[in-house]
Amino acid sequence: MTSTAISAQGSKLEVSGGLGAVKSITGLALGFPTIVKAVAHGFQNGDIVSLAALTGNTALNGLKTVVKNVTADTFAVEVDTTGGDEYVSGGTVTPVQWTEIGNLKSFKGFDGQANEIDKTNLASKAKEFMLGLQDFGHFTFDVDKDFDDPGQVACSTAKRAGALKSFKLTLPNGRTATFDAYVKNDPLDGGVDQILTTTGVSLRITGDVAYA
Repeated sequence: MTSTAISAQGSKLEVSGGLGAVKSITGLALGFPTIVKAVAHGFQNGDIVSLAALTGNTALNGLKTVVKNVTADTFAVEVDTTGGDEYVSGGTVTPVQWTEIGNLKSFKGFDGQANEIDKTNLASKAKEFMLGLQDFGHFTFDVDKDFDDPGQVACSTAKRAGALKSFKLTLPNGRTATFDAYVKNDPLDGGVDQILTTTGVSLRITGDVAYA
């Protein structure tokens, strides 16, 4: 059987920054997922956007979400609008801007697991369990240190401020994973005949991971 292994070379990790240019919504296709039309929006799978000011069907107003199934003029959001009011007009979509974290060497993550909840009682014939809320754990990565790289600087700044940031991992096959996390550390490693590295930057994930 031919291997279907995917090379990690070309993977990209980005951290959220400010807001991008507002785009106009020109249509909705109701259903699940909901398809949003915004001509030449320029978004990519895994991007985070906020929607507002739609009339007719207002289910997406105030929504902040990750986009999927991107085409040149449309994208999908994981909202079920089946049977809802028809779209009338208007609407805006505002993207989060991303800053690439430079000199990425390796990464590892999504290592958490749900708690086991013991539901054993006196009627049980053996121990009984159910799973609690999903926990996506940590995402760690290594970089060659660049004190002027905007992405590395953004992570260091977030760590100092204890600020929650969004991150997007893009793999060479186009798959993405978008998540919110806190930067827990910002180590610096060096030695004889070695370059400066930041090894084991640990991001504590909070909430869900959106795959696209």
